[in-house]
Amino acid sequence: MIPRFIINFDTRSLPRRKTDFLIIGSGIAGLYTALKASSFAKVTVLTKKKLGDTNTERAQGGIAAAIHSSDSPALHRADTLEAGAGLCNINAVEVLVNEGPDRVRELIELGANFDRLEGELAFTREAAHSRRRILHAGDSTGEEIQNTLARNILNENKVEILEDNMVVDLLTYDNKCYGALVWDNVKKQIFVCYANVVVLAAGGAGQVFRNTTNPDVATGDGVALAFRAGAAVMDMEFVQFHPTALCIPGAPRFLITEAVRGEGGILRNINGERFMPKYHPGAELAARDIVARAIFTEMAATKSSHVYLDLSPMAGEKVKKRFPTITSTCAQYGIDVADEMIPVAPAAHYMMGGVQTNLDGETSVKGLYACGEVACQGVHGGNRLASNSLLDGLVFGYRIFKSVRDRFKEMRDPVELELQNDELFPCREGSVREIRQRVQDIMWEKVGIVRSENHLREALAELAQMEAVLLREACTVEDMETYNIFTVAKLITQGALLRTESRGGHYRTDYVMRDDVHWKQHLVLRRNPGGEICAIKYDVS
Repeated sequence: MIPRFIINFDTRSLPRRKTDFLIIGSGIAGLYTALKASSFAKVTVLTKKKLGDTNTERAQGGIAAAIHSSDSPALHRADTLEAGAGLCNINAVEVLVNEGPDRVRELIELGANFDRLEGELAFTREAAHSRRRILHAGDSTGEEIQNTLARNILNENKVEILEDNMVVDLLTYDNKCYGALVWDNVKKQIFVCYANVVVLAAGGAGQVFRNTTNPDVATGDGVALAFRAGAAVMDMEFVQFHPTALCIPGAPRFLITEAVRGEGGILRNINGERFMPKYHPGAELAARDIVARAIFTEMAATKSSHVYLDLSPMAGEKVKKRFPTITSTCAQYGIDVADEMIPVAPAAHYMMGGVQTNLDGETSVKGLYACGEVACQGVHGGNRLASNSLLDGLVFGYRIFKSVRDRFKEMRDPVELELQNDELFPCREGSVREIRQRVQDIMWEKVGIVRSENHLREALAELAQMEAVLLREACTVEDMETYNIFTVAKLITQGALLRTESRGGHYRTDYVMRDDVHWKQHLVLRRNPGGEICAIKYDVS
């Protein structure tokens, strides 16, 4: 059972504030939406740590857009649909590839400094792209975009930014969102923020798994908040495991961007043998799910914890110039990328699923919107095409801005909803860290790259044994994050058990084939009034 709230409260006794737009999250989706909305409304951005603590900041490879003269939205569309394994919402893909170029040009106008060659934009290629269409800023593209948007917001001084503020729960009544309960981690108190429009842009959920490329903040907060509030979530079983994360004992799973393989990097097993050609004609440039499973298989066959990424086909100085962040990070662990192979292994990276929205970012709860990785309108299908994620945040953030702007004059001051909850037991004594770690272990071992009915049922049974913790109040940020991780873990596992086929990022050893007869469908999960997970299926549009 997933409770409606994770704290006891009474809004009548809490400090309160009001805004027009309440945006939860400060990555590309949140900051871009905030920047656009600030042209006509009062905007407040909440971020649970600092402005730059996001998945966006860590994005290396780049942002995809059909801008080059040899490219077209039609080609980008075809590549996206192919990678999506038959589960993409075609209308969403059309929006992404046709509106994407204008959004990227706007980003450049805002000051994003992408790499150029002889004065012209430089493009690279990543897996499953038929053209070189990835704009990049070295191997720190996300950081460049994050800084560009933050700089513009701070310079304009129109957006209220509240750092170290974590949203605890959304406030709803009669399927309408009125705002949020927020934990101020500096003042150590709860307050209420009422808003006409609430936008979830809280990023991903990599921390649900033991091994991930995501930062510590990626604990699935947005999906958990929306699900507890009654919003529908979709395609939760589809998790993208990035094939190549640095794999050194004691080191974080630092992402080694796919662009390295796009520039000629080769994968070898611990015996030095190149193996990708035997798994797929695209070899190292096959779709991410294929490469991740191939590495998983090679690791099992050679009884190794990793494979190697060989950069020797690229000239040493070119490697260091093109990928300075990777070069410096590997050097910290004694690896010279120009002369030595990099030990890598797959790690949880990106959620294709999320809070279900339409093409304007509207969720099933009125007044609640979502964009970026937390949202799911079906644009990525069963497997995201590389470098479409940053574009996703821009395109669908813009559509939220445009949709609300067109009817903003009809909105009145935010309603102050009187609501309370007193159903939870007092806080649990001690840390919940052991629960968090156990959930992460279960998800990695039983709901990871390769799945089966037995393992999925075992995972659900183990999660059920820990459910009692949710009946106690969350009293710290660690508690709140752990409750969110638990909720998202259960949603992923339930979806993975129900989908009896293999497709994209979801692979089952007991149903190894893709089943378009029975499963060319989205799987939607909702919370019923009793807190149980209910599932429905509907056909791909």
